[in-house]
Amino acid sequence: MGVRSFFKKISIWILLGSLFLWSDGGYAESLSSDSSKKKENKTESEAEFEAETSTKSLKKITVTGGRGADLTGITTSASQGHVGYRQLEERPLLRPGELLEVIPGMMVTQHSGPGKANQYFLRGFNLDHGTDFSASIDGIPLNLPSHAHGQGYLDLNGLIPELVEDIEYKKGPYYAAVGDFSSAGSAAFRTFDKLPQGIASLTLGEFDYYRAVLANSSTVGSGDFLYAGEFKFQNGPWVTPNDARFYKGLFKYTIGDNQQKLSLKAHAYHANWNSTDQIPLQAVEEGLISRYGSIDPTDGGITDRYTLGLNWLRNGDSTTTEVNAYGYYYDLNLYSNFTYFLDDPINGDQINQRGRRWVTGVNGKHSWFLDWNGKAVTNTIGMQFRHDHIGEVGIFHTRARQRLSTVSNDRVYQSSVGWYGENMITWTDKIRSVIGVRGDLYNFDVTGLIHPENSGDVTAFIASPKFGLIFGPWDKTEYFLNAGYDFHSNDARGVTQNHDLETGDPIEAVTPLARTKGAEVGVRNTWLPKLTTTLSVWYLNMDSELVFDGDEGTNEPSGESNRYGVEWSNYYRPLDWLTIDADFAFSKAQFINGDAVPNSMGRVISAGITANWPTNPNIFGTIRLRHFGDSPLTEEKNENVFAKPTTLVNLKLGYKSEQWSVSLDVLNLLNAKDWDIGYFYDYRLQGQAAVSSTVFHPVIPRAFRGNIYYRF
Repeated sequence: MGVRSFFKKISIWILLGSLFLWSDGGYAESLSSDSSKKKENKTESEAEFEAETSTKSLKKITVTGGRGADLTGITTSASQGHVGYRQLEERPLLRPGELLEVIPGMMVTQHSGPGKANQYFLRGFNLDHGTDFSASIDGIPLNLPSHAHGQGYLDLNGLIPELVEDIEYKKGPYYAAVGDFSSAGSAAFRTFDKLPQGIASLTLGEFDYYRAVLANSSTVGSGDFLYAGEFKFQNGPWVTPNDARFYKGLFKYTIGDNQQKLSLKAHAYHANWNSTDQIPLQAVEEGLISRYGSIDPTDGGITDRYTLGLNWLRNGDSTTTEVNAYGYYYDLNLYSNFTYFLDDPINGDQINQRGRRWVTGVNGKHSWFLDWNGKAVTNTIGMQFRHDHIGEVGIFHTRARQRLSTVSNDRVYQSSVGWYGENMITWTDKIRSVIGVRGDLYNFDVTGLIHPENSGDVTAFIASPKFGLIFGPWDKTEYFLNAGYDFHSNDARGVTQNHDLETGDPIEAVTPLARTKGAEVGVRNTWLPKLTTTLSVWYLNMDSELVFDGDEGTNEPSGESNRYGVEWSNYYRPLDWLTIDADFAFSKAQFINGDAVPNSMGRVISAGITANWPTNPNIFGTIRLRHFGDSPLTEEKNENVFAKPTTLVNLKLGYKSEQWSVSLDVLNLLNAKDWDIGYFYDYRLQGQAAVSSTVFHPVIPRAFRGNIYYRF
């Protein structure tokens, strides 16, 4: 406790002192109360990037056009980009997490009920529920370390898609400002400060799908007050209905303008649902259960998240300062049965994974835009502090959601502080360099409530240098060379555990911070008018891989692995009323002994066409293809089992006027009988012998959803 207390205090004082020095007396200039000085909300797809504006200074500039924007001279890698809300609202979405599929090469699926965090796939990773991919919303980190179900658990079900103004994404370990869980990539969601119009919408769909959204903005005092709410209910096609209920609310008050702005945000999310988890392929083929059936109909969960966030921005003549502070409460009660009757032939193997926590944190960064002998320079320093007070994180054996025994139950205090610095120099009009470094200090303090022998207090530090060179443009083509080190933290319980939970035998604790390192060569071309195409070849090495364990329903550390791949992304708008995009990602993932990494997708293809009727632009439509190839389910290179490839087509058709719009979403248009995901592990059906075989979660059948929007 002494180490933890000291660590927390010194981190907070360092952070507050640094932010005070960075502020340059910024609060001496009060936020303007004159509403006439406020700028209107950004238009479609605007984003802020640091870029050269002259040889004497660097400032933030505004980029319009979303993913199709010309980012020449702005981004520091070929794998960095931005998507605006116009492109987000054009997509037919099965689930909120599919917003991430605007990232080239990203795929989002599900292996359980609708309230559980999605499965994410990127760059040869089965990211499980978030490990090695980080996300934030308005600067608030969403990944949860030392989670009851999976390290870095990332639940995006609390998002209200209509309120997302844009998404900035980055792939690879090359960016100093992002650290834990970001080796494969990261995404920063930003919500509107002020809505262009109020929204009232209703969606009705097959399989008992109902969704209602109400959102609006008003001027209150000298600021803008945004408020929104969503209710959703769905049963789905499953034999055991989801009976899923989602409640979401958002309040946001913003004062100031783009020179100096302060916003306060409150968000609430609650969900409860029944789950149909992955099921045995053999049982379906033998007719024991239907494709949409389940082995344990009592699986499901309940979750809550209540968030407060404060953001402050100040743009000076040659500096920019950003600070955000946040706090939230989170809890989850998850009931799952992955192995059915393998361990307990009488009661079954259902487990309850329980976790509740309070999270607090502060992020801050300060940038200087300078001139060094005629060379434009940006220097940035930043600091990120976070503390997770995890009052309970445990695994319990249950039957029909009634506890039978306790496997483990722990109290965890986990704190981290990260510092980073980055220097970007424009050496000539054709050469830029980016050099950065970050250091991360972690403290894991675990109290074993059932197994006190696994208690402990561990502190660890890791440094991560970053490097980038950008050449061009020549003939509207830029070339990128990037390399960097990164890491992911491991579950605090594994960091301090030194005795097996079942046998009590001594075991070796896992490394607190697992090193990753990677490199990339990329090119971005805008030579053909209205076409943006990027190509990148990348490599990533991980000291410790996390692999899904069906017995525990979570990830277990495994050996060192290598990944490499190529990505080709294209966005084309040949006509004002027509947009075409096509993204191709191919990768290979294997352990250093040559074995395959289970569930590593080697092929991801996403493509779409969005059009407005040429003679009547109020009529619109979008058709999208989602494809991911077969993936290995086991490690053995000579006797591997593979999941089948999946190909889905989604369609959206509609009519919109200034105030009204109606649309029809057709999900899984071709009614494919594919899988969302597959696994291979030991299980036992009741009254049968144990087997090692394939389990899978099917995609939903073709589903129609009608939408009515009223804007006011």
